[in-house]
Amino acid sequence: MKKLLFFLCLFVIGLPGVVFAQQKVPILIYHSIDEFTGHGSKELYVTPDNFKKQMIYLRDHGYTLLTFERWQDVQKVKKPIFITFDDGYKNNLNAFAIFQTVKTNHFKPAGTIFVISDFIGRSNRLSQMDLKMMADSGLISIQSHTATHPDLTKSENLTYELKESKEKIQRITGKPVIALAYPYGNADEHVVNETKMYYSYGLTTTPGPFTKTGIKHEVYLLPRTYVKYSTTLEDFAQIVK
Repeated sequence: MKKLLFFLCLFVIGLPGVVFAQQKVPILIYHSIDEFTGHGSKELYVTPDNFKKQMIYLRDHGYTLLTFERWQDVQKVKKPIFITFDDGYKNNLNAFAIFQTVKTNHFKPAGTIFVISDFIGRSNRLSQMDLKMMADSGLISIQSHTATHPDLTKSENLTYELKESKEKIQRITGKPVIALAYPYGNADEHVVNETKMYYSYGLTTTPGPFTKTGIKHEVYLLPRTYVKYSTTLEDFAQIVK
């Protein structure tokens, strides 16, 4: 009987590791949070109304929204999920406003905006003031989407794209830049090795949730799933489950 209890204890102690090994962590990718008016790709838009419904769904179903500063918390919190936005469009201010409206004492929205550092301040992009304001709010983490948005696997100036963009964003926000979203999701071993010199995380556009497997460069090949204009709330529920 004592031996049986001993082995049962060992089994229970080992459970958290087993659970985490199978845990699926959705990392969602958005671009524009706005009404589509005919400019650009419609599928890269999500209307503010749909985005709000999606955030309310996460709130009401017990998800914990994280940024990459809290990556280690995926093992500690209930239903972890990452909300990311690429390119730094001005209309991401709509997402920031929605975060504030759905926030409660028990639900703190959080998201990561990956900005193209040389595009900051353009007419349709977030300004330095916008970035500083959101970073100071504690709801938004501002991270890098490179300096000029090239295909990094073909770029001859990785130092500028990786190092200079990181330093420029840090000067604006006053906060560490630790994550990089690869333009077009493209990365090879050389790009990953260069990224590791400046960042702790690299994000692709390979669809699907993150599951810890222990493969080489795991946190530099993080998958992300698109949320699109055509994504229904039922589709969204399937993506995040």
